[in-house]
Amino acid sequence: MKAVHFGAGNIGRGFVGLLLHEAGYELVFADVAAGLIEALQSADSYTVRTVGQHPSETVVDGFTAVNSAEDPETLTAEIASADVVTTAVGAHILRFVAPSIAAGIAARPADAPRVAVMACENAINATDLLEEEIRKNYTGDDLDAKAFFANTAVDRIVPVQDPEAGLDVTVEDFHEWAVERGPFAGDEPDVPGITWVEELGPYIERKLFTVNTGHATAAWHGFAAGHATIADAVADPEVSEAVQAVLAETSALLVAKYGFAEDTQRAYAQKVQGRFANRALPDPVERVGRSVMRKLSRNDRIISPAAELAERGMPTTALLDSLAAALAFTPQGDEEVTRLQEILRSQDAESATAEITGLAPEHPLFAAVRERVAARQAQL
Repeated sequence: MKAVHFGAGNIGRGFVGLLLHEAGYELVFADVAAGLIEALQSADSYTVRTVGQHPSETVVDGFTAVNSAEDPETLTAEIASADVVTTAVGAHILRFVAPSIAAGIAARPADAPRVAVMACENAINATDLLEEEIRKNYTGDDLDAKAFFANTAVDRIVPVQDPEAGLDVTVEDFHEWAVERGPFAGDEPDVPGITWVEELGPYIERKLFTVNTGHATAAWHGFAAGHATIADAVADPEVSEAVQAVLAETSALLVAKYGFAEDTQRAYAQKVQGRFANRALPDPVERVGRSVMRKLSRNDRIISPAAELAERGMPTTALLDSLAAALAFTPQGDEEVTRLQEILRSQDAESATAEITGLAPEHPLFAAVRERVAARQAQL
């Protein structure tokens, strides 16, 4: 069995690549980072270390690596003979890797089994986005005969790494990789790290609205309080209270929308908060809080749950507090932070609210967000 994985960074090596290796796949990393690919090509192995309640070390070996920008022919050949193609590149990068995947699928023999394509990104239905881009770039009318696409939800905290670690990766000991079962038509591969689910939507939103919403909240409030890491931030009673409050709101939405048992969701949220407090994962608040424009966009971790709560007439105060903290998140050297502050300085509150959040003025959440935007503008 062979798996081609796009994205040889820390998540690729320390999560998706690790699980595929443990499942017995011949692993091929594809990336455009020349130095990283050269390091992988020169290495026989690397080590993944987990930290937390159940620390461990796993040696990953038997892999190869391809520079997807400089060696497209080799990459096409690898995809043409692969059983699985996965990505961990960031949802906004999927459109750039799609042409390579399309070319590899097109090169598959007509009698080869269909290849499974899965985008393992922090985004809702990222595989749908990837499939759309692949279809745009595919030549021929046999794509559905050669490939199928399955959405996934992934969850593992991978902090900033020791610059002396080389290819070795340190990750938390918790992970979840949920994959929708339907596209596999009863022929799911035996990957012990995967949780197969009939309906992925609830798992995607549970993770996004609990882990990602809580993580960003801790980062933005932690930055305001002067903390360096997420663990330091959640050790602060005021920041911890803000995280608990925001997860109470998103938990209420998840229970109402999907019928999760209240005690089950409460336990899940508490476990997530415990993961944030793991001091063995020194995750800087500036790293976790970055990409602020994306994280405040209409379908992401703050506005999406807040909008649905507002539509249901349910409280959104804590989520709006997170929004306010994000508007005041101003570390140096972040392009999205710079862009956000430019919008706040140059536009009126109405226009800024629409551009930052994607909300329509008639939406029931719009006025409350506009108030927070105007309050931030008054400080500038």
